[in-house]
This record gives sequence, C-alpha cells and structure tokens, in this order.
Amino acid sequence: MTEMYRLTGAGNDFLALVEPPAAPTPEQIRAWCRRGVSLGADGVVTIRRTANASDVDLDYWNADGGWAALCVNATRASAQLAFQLGWAKDALTVNTGAGPFRARRLSTEEIELEMAPATEEPTAVSFKYELEGWAITVGVPHAILTTKDDLGAYPVAIVGPGIRRHPFFGEAGANANFVRFVDEHGLDIRTWERGVEGETLACGSGVLAAVVVGVATGALELPARARTKGGFVLTVDGDTSDDGKHITRWTMAGDARVLARVETFPAAERAVAAPEWE
Repeated sequence: MTEMYRLTGAGNDFLALVEPPAAPTPEQIRAWCRRGVSLGADGVVTIRRTANASDVDLDYWNADGGWAALCVNATRASAQLAFQLGWAKDALTVNTGAGPFRARRLSTEEIELEMAPATEEPTAVSFKYELEGWAITVGVPHAILTTKDDLGAYPVAIVGPGIRRHPFFGEAGANANFVRFVDEHGLDIRTWERGVEGETLACGSGVLAAVVVGVATGALELPARARTKGGFVLTVDGDTSDDGKHITRWTMAGDARVLARVETFPAAERAVAAPEWE
C-alpha cells in the first residue's frame, strides 16, 4: 500500500507523497490521477525535509505524468501539509523547480506565498478564433485572453485546447487562461491546464499571470482579488514600480488545505485506457 495525502488549493487538488523512497513513475501518476477509476487529482507532489530546518524540497508532476517546474497552488498546499506535519511553525521556504518561495501560514486553511517578480513582460499574441491576448511565463508558460462577456458561459472546453497548443508556445504549449477584469481590484478567471488537458477549478500561476497582464495594461491595481471556478478568492498583493505598471514583489494568499490521509491498494495503480473517442 502507498500512503499519501489529499491536498487542495482553491479547488486545484493534489496527491502528496511525504519523503517517499523514490519518485513516483509517470505510469503511477497517470493511474492515480485519473478520476473515477482511481483517486483522481490535477497532479502529484513529493515533499522532503532538508538539512535546513526551515526549508522543504518539492517536486510536482501534472496528471499526465509530466514534471513541471512550478504549480503555485500545489506549492501553497504542500506548505500547509509541512506545517501540519510539524516541520515548521508558521513560515518556511519551499524549494521548487522554479526557485525558492517563502510560505507563511495564515490559518489551517490559508497560506500566503511570497514570490519574486516575473522575469519578462507580457507579449501580445494573436491566437486562434481571431482572439487577441498575451503570453507570459510565470514559472510555467501562460496565455491570457480577456473577455467582457459572462465568463460562466465562455466556451473554455472548445477554445482552450487550441490556445493551449498554439504554435507560439512551441511543443511544450501553455496554460490557457480566460479572464474578465471586473474592476480595478477584481478579476474572474477560468483555466484550461496543460498536463491535465482539461479545465481545473483554479490555477495559481495563471492568476499571477493574469494579474501581471492586468497591471501592465492598466486594467488592475494591487491588491487584486481573483475569483476562481472553485469558488475561492486568491488575493495577489505586493509592490509595483514607480509607474505602477510592473510588479516588483508579489504575494498570493488564499485557500490551501490538507483534506485527508489515505492508503492506496494496488488497484489504484492499475492503468485503465480511456475509450478511443476521447
């Protein structure tokens, strides 16, 4: 049997392995993450203590078994797990493939993550369906498309796959984020995630990417509150440059919870092929 924890960050759900003897295989990850026939999740993380008592190391894999440098919600949720395990009291550093991030525990259900600024400016891109948007990398690549229409009725499942695999992003592709700026401090966001190949209930790095675009274009001011499909609000704050168009330091705070500890039986790792029509 394999022991793991179920975590969530604003609806992004994960399976966490604590100091496993070996990293999970892509086959295991794909089997565990397939909903309905196993536990189901958007991704899998491993967390390990380091020689520095205030640090933990994190690795993250998407549901398709592919490793990713960063998942912000997985980082926040994993920090919550580390606090719950007694590895730190109220602050620690999480080392990810995209660098270290300082996490602070606001409560047993909320984590704030402090991050360095984006290393690039948003790039205007013409996407499919005659849509205009922006491309930016925030740990992982993102496409940001804005709309003034009702985001709940937006055809994410139709438009998302084409944006996710747009040639601009090369073979790796990008997360496709659909955003409505509500006012100068608010936005709604839905995300079609690469590696999950479907819409998720939240995407932390997608929220950050949308806020970067919003600040750069003058549509947003900090603090910015992003309402996700999971029903949670993620708050992005920090410092901006003198012209107010660039974020020089940022934080993200919001839902991050440890839901359960489970032990899987071998059947959870049994791969079941999807039907040909999927």
